[in-house]
Amino acid sequence: MNTDIRQLLENVRSGVISIDDAVLELKKAPFEELGYAKVDSHRKIRQGAAEVIYGAGKTPEQIAGICTRMQLSGQKNILITRLGNDSARVLSEQIEFNYYEQAKIGIVGNMPSPDGIGKIVVATGGTSDIPVAEEAALTAEFLGNEVVRLYDVGVSGIHRLLSHMDEIMSASVIIAIAGMEGALASVIGGLADCPVIAVPTSVGYGASYEGISALLSMLNSCASGVTVVNIDNGFGAGYSASMINHMEARS
Repeated sequence: MNTDIRQLLENVRSGVISIDDAVLELKKAPFEELGYAKVDSHRKIRQGAAEVIYGAGKTPEQIAGICTRMQLSGQKNILITRLGNDSARVLSEQIEFNYYEQAKIGIVGNMPSPDGIGKIVVATGGTSDIPVAEEAALTAEFLGNEVVRLYDVGVSGIHRLLSHMDEIMSASVIIAIAGMEGALASVIGGLADCPVIAVPTSVGYGASYEGISALLSMLNSCASGVTVVNIDNGFGAGYSASMINHMEARS
């Protein structure tokens, strides 16, 4: 692989291939085979953000092996999502990382300095939604964004939300996280002048059907500019918000 890349760069220097064509070739570079995983070490070149490890269902040994391969490929900071307490405890004996128990996130390396165009606001309907919110917030911070947390600002006491109008109106992206009937996303969508990413959570009584009621409410929002990710998918919301917050004008 290193030989191929070196030859590619030599071709750029000699004028055999253009810079744009070289970038295209790098984006198509292959993965690294570990047997139990195929590590996509060129995802950052291709998509702007490096591969993230989904921890659920993986053994600590597998996670450690993937992390080691990523580090050998030059990736200094690694995000591990859905990392359970027991797995985190075993993993800590093999690699060095910071564990955020509430969000079930592990981070190898350091958080970068924010370099997005603005701020991402993460708002929850209630305190019970905070674990999903922290997954979203930490993901966004890991990807280089300044995050403002507005927790427990649901519609059952809407004055709590309205007391944060400055944060809402100055955001580049807002992630609205709620269970029950999921009304928070529609309310924020009717107030904000930026994209709103709605995250339904599995919080609520029986008829909420573990987040399906909130999902359907958010999908049927009459507020323009509201998009929806899957139930409890804080990572997906944080990742999408980061992409929006790092958009550049393209000619």
